[in-house]
Amino acid sequence: MGIEIEDKFDVPPGFGVPDLSGLAEVVGPKSYQLVALYYDTPDLRLATRGITLRRRRGGDDAGWHLKLPKAKGVRQEITAPLTRSTKQVPLELAELVRAYTRGAELQVVAELDTRRSVTVLREGGTGLVEIADDRVKGTVFGETPTVIRWREVEAELLDQERRALLAKVGKRLKKAGATPSGAASKLAKLLDPPQPRRVATNPDTAGETVIDYLAGQVNALLAQDPRVRRAEEDAVHQMRVASRRLRSALKAFKSVVTGTDRLQEELRWLGTVLGEARDLEVIRARFAGHLAGLAPELVTGPIQTRLGSDLHKREQEAYEHIRETLSGDRYYTLLNALDALVAEPELGKAAAQPAGERLSAIAAANWNRVTKAYDTAQAIEDPERREIAMHDVRKAAKRARYTAEALQPTLGKRMGKLAGLAEDVQEVLGTHQDGVVAQETLAKEAESARQAGEDTFTYGLLIGIERNTADRAHADFPRIWAQTVEAVKKVL
Repeated sequence: MGIEIEDKFDVPPGFGVPDLSGLAEVVGPKSYQLVALYYDTPDLRLATRGITLRRRRGGDDAGWHLKLPKAKGVRQEITAPLTRSTKQVPLELAELVRAYTRGAELQVVAELDTRRSVTVLREGGTGLVEIADDRVKGTVFGETPTVIRWREVEAELLDQERRALLAKVGKRLKKAGATPSGAASKLAKLLDPPQPRRVATNPDTAGETVIDYLAGQVNALLAQDPRVRRAEEDAVHQMRVASRRLRSALKAFKSVVTGTDRLQEELRWLGTVLGEARDLEVIRARFAGHLAGLAPELVTGPIQTRLGSDLHKREQEAYEHIRETLSGDRYYTLLNALDALVAEPELGKAAAQPAGERLSAIAAANWNRVTKAYDTAQAIEDPERREIAMHDVRKAAKRARYTAEALQPTLGKRMGKLAGLAEDVQEVLGTHQDGVVAQETLAKEAESARQAGEDTFTYGLLIGIERNTADRAHADFPRIWAQTVEAVKKVL
């Protein structure tokens, strides 16, 4: 897997690559013949999302290539060796696009036959930037195949530290007559795929702001799907956050986008599936940090196995459950519902109201939910029941934070301030809750160790560490709450 950083340019038939000497050592040009078959669903679900899946012969990188959108000018590329079959996409690549294909068959939709002339800028034998001058013959398959010819130039960064050099190359290419390409890829230029559908809303309205935010979070969730399937670092967490943000927004903005109760429940379900692996991942790292901080003589028995390998095994089982979930009809149905949410939402009367007026009121109402939850909790005399009620305060604070973050691009810095204040409340309560949960986990593991005849001394030490962490957060909360309430008054 790699990150591809490149600039694409359209050039006229008589274009000549300019003199690049003086920027670095110039090597080439060297010519290649590249033939690539592109795979997609019949209705171009991959191309619509800016994804390319191809089998290419020729050049230095023959094989299968899957390119996933990541950010402007940056694409994530995953490769597999060239196979003999042109009909069967390698399983590992087909799996990574399931969030987009959703069970539809992948087939050849186009072919690109490219005569490529490559020039490389290098320094000390290390390639820095590659300039590819391509003459392309593109064929779109269908009842009547269509053939299109064009020429383009790509400048690709080979050394991540030399972005300034890439910019200089681009400047010389433009001076020679090249113009930045409007197409994200050759395939996009050839197929001209449809854009993801989006409901038309009036500018500067509550509906426009909310739908724009929801669309961004749907894209964020989809972008994490391939990373989760590959168990990449932080991917489960980011996908879980996207699902939580979507669910929170649908609750907060229910007067703007209506009829989403079922969708909220499905997002809760997805978050629960993702949460099992994420929680195990976090607590395993937490315990590993504690153990690393203890003197060796204080670490007794096979505790590192129980809190390390055993938890890791459970974590891997949870990942397998996630992969099964992400390949099931229930998940595909959820993704279809999210697409429909952006394309054809049920809009309430509030959607047509000016964004500033309506959404400010929603932000204030969500913070009021936090204070109401806190007052309700403090009115409970039983300490154990009060602690349970304080968990509702934490959830309300998280929703207030997500709501304010959603509104920050429209309503400005004061929403950023409100989000930060809500996050302060969320974090201190979360620290207390995490400490309590960690104690419960340690107690269960200690009991298993005791029954196995193992030394449980270190479990007691760790429980003491977690209890101290939770108690400090609990003691600190009244001060933070008082400061936060006063600060929010100034914001709202």
